Amino acid sequence: MKKTAFGTAFLVGTALALIGTAAVAAPAAATTPTGLDDHGRVTTDDQALHAAVNGEWRSEDAKSRDKARHPIEALAFWGLRPQMTILEIQPGSNPYWTDILAPYARLTGGTYYVTGADLANPKLSDGSRKARATFEARYLGKPDLYGDVRILNWGAVTKTLPAGMFDLILTARSIHGWMQSEPGTVEATFKEFHNALKQGGILAIEQHRANASAYGKEDPASGYVSERYVIEQAQKAGFTLVGKSELNANPKDTKDHPFGVWTLPPNLRSTPYGSGKDEDPDFDKSKYIAIGESDRMTLKFVKK
Repeated sequence: MKKTAFGTAFLVGTALALIGTAAVAAPAAATTPTGLDDHGRVTTDDQALHAAVNGEWRSEDAKSRDKARHPIEALAFWGLRPQMTILEIQPGSNPYWTDILAPYARLTGGTYYVTGADLANPKLSDGSRKARATFEARYLGKPDLYGDVRILNWGAVTKTLPAGMFDLILTARSIHGWMQSEPGTVEATFKEFHNALKQGGILAIEQHRANASAYGKEDPASGYVSERYVIEQAQKAGFTLVGKSELNANPKDTKDHPFGVWTLPPNLRSTPYGSGKDEDPDFDKSKYIAIGESDRMTLKFVKK
């Protein structure tokens, strides 16, 4: 049965009450940005989105990062709407967006998918298997909160995604990793995203941003990638750039940190990422705390 605006509003209102946020009234199906705030950031009156971001299930650590990652404004900029089929790419070991997107899909009659470690890969590491099991334990056992979370195998063996299925794909802070994989990984990944989106579907990107002068000589091991490189890769795959936001810009980020972007919050590393070395108790982190989280590009592409 086709969902109507009234039906969506009823579903949102009922779900808000079920998850303990009944103080937030059900929207009349407000789904689009409603303007700009005093800083030029997109605003929205999508109350399901506000409810998801302010949900009591989100950890205090996650909420403390909202001032740096601007989840409501970013998702409004990208064009998140009720009833979307959403795919989140590689949420990581400490998911930030999952705790927002899965409840939002549940509240608004949408569907939430996420990529997980590729269980079809016989060489998959024990660590990757454990990480997927941890994610499943956290998100698959609470359908009243997270809805029907659907995990897709994606990796060395399962390299394709369902074609023409998604309204929105979100990838956050992953591109530098693909650049360090086998040659052609970045190009193939963007082409796969293009194939997986419906016509008119949205590719939302958040990525640590290198200085413009780094184009062509990026050091992906630092975590930083030039905006020009990302835009070129998306356009080569057939995407159209429809929006750039400085929402997550941080002019204090000098991008020359001893342990790459992971020297900054929230990681505040004092040894190289992935080195397995113990943290240095004498490393002065105050400079990096003062900088805050990284300077990030926030880009919106559409499959036309």
